[in-house]
Amino acid sequence: MTDDPLYRREILRLAANATGAGHLPQPDACARVHNPACGDRVTVELTLESGRITALAHQTQACILTQASAALLASQVAGQDRTGLTRLADGIRAMLTGGPVPAPGYAAFDGVAAHPGRHVCVLLPVEAVLKALEDSEPGSARP
Repeated sequence: MTDDPLYRREILRLAANATGAGHLPQPDACARVHNPACGDRVTVELTLESGRITALAHQTQACILTQASAALLASQVAGQDRTGLTRLADGIRAMLTGGPVPAPGYAAFDGVAAHPGRHVCVLLPVEAVLKALEDSEPGSARP
C-alpha cells in the first residue's frame, strides 16, 4: 500500500464503498457543484423533514478524495440541518489547516492538509449539500 496521504487505505475504502451513490426517488432538494480547476462534479439529492436531512444520494464524477468525502458525508448526514452542515464545513476547513478532526472518519483526510490545491476536493460534497439546503429554503431563487 502506498504511503501517499492522498491515497490512504481509509480513503480508498470510503470511495470504493460509495455510500449514498445514486438517486433518491423523490428528492426535496438537489444541487450540483463543480471544481473548475480540475473538473470534479458532485450532484446531491436530499429528502428533508422540518429542515433536517433524512436521506442523501450523490452522483460524484470526481477524484478519489471527492468520492471518499461524498461517501463519508452520506453515511453521517442524517438528522443534520443547515447549521450543522455549516459547522461541519467550517470544521473541515479548520482541519485542513491544522485544526482538529471535525467528525468521525474525517481523520482519513488529515494528510490532505499539506496539499492546499486538494482541499476543495474534500469540501466539494458538503458545499453541494449546503447549496441544496439553501436552494430549498422558502423564498430562495432557484434556477
